[in-house]
Amino acid sequence: MNFHELEHKEMYATREADSSWINIVTTLMNQPASRIRAADIGCGGGIYAKALAEMGIPTVIGIDFSDVMLTAAKQNCQNYSQLSFKKGNAYSTGLQESSVDLVLQRALIHHLKDLPACFREAYRILQKDGVYLIQDRTISDCLRDGDTKHIRGWLYSLFPRLINYEEKRRFSSDVIINSLKDAGFKDIEELQLKETRKIYPSKELLFTDIRRRNGKSILYQLSDQEIEKFISYLNTTLKTAGEITEVDYWTIWKAVK
Repeated sequence: MNFHELEHKEMYATREADSSWINIVTTLMNQPASRIRAADIGCGGGIYAKALAEMGIPTVIGIDFSDVMLTAAKQNCQNYSQLSFKKGNAYSTGLQESSVDLVLQRALIHHLKDLPACFREAYRILQKDGVYLIQDRTISDCLRDGDTKHIRGWLYSLFPRLINYEEKRRFSSDVIINSLKDAGFKDIEELQLKETRKIYPSKELLFTDIRRRNGKSILYQLSDQEIEKFISYLNTTLKTAGEITEVDYWTIWKAVK
């Protein structure tokens, strides 16, 4: 997908961060939230920048390379005075050296080509003992079996070519850990997260999100006809007429400067 197109403005601005995410991030911070200055790099529509603010972090800077996403983030977070947003990217944030205590990069690195450059920039802007949190999917996370909660998993059984697509853009944990070490990071940890993505009151609302390709860039690899095939499969498989809780599987890497 093209993150600069106006039609995608709300794609990453319409959810709230789940308590499962808030709980694990809280445990990974090395100091009280009230003492932290944070940067959310690749902030999209500001969902997780807002969550950091709600956790009690008094200064959160959201950075994104897309003017469209930044406009959505500013609108989404307009009632949060502790949030600010600026244009930049993972290789050049525009932040001063040693200026933040926490760097978050959620669902970002699979869009990048130069992982070492990204990690060097994170190291540069972090203060000593600052925490770097990377949240992304490994290929193993992607290929977990589909079920009535892990909706994404069914994509790969229905459209096997997507496996090859994911293999090309997903970094292995070994590559990530070694690149973090090369950038100078220490105390590297790897954790698994099963995160509730969204709770839909009905499957029809889930289907609406899928048709809009809302919040899932991989759906842009499918034609409109394939999207309808996916929805038809879900309509048959999801027997419930009630609420659907969609979950995603992630890996989180924590590193310390």
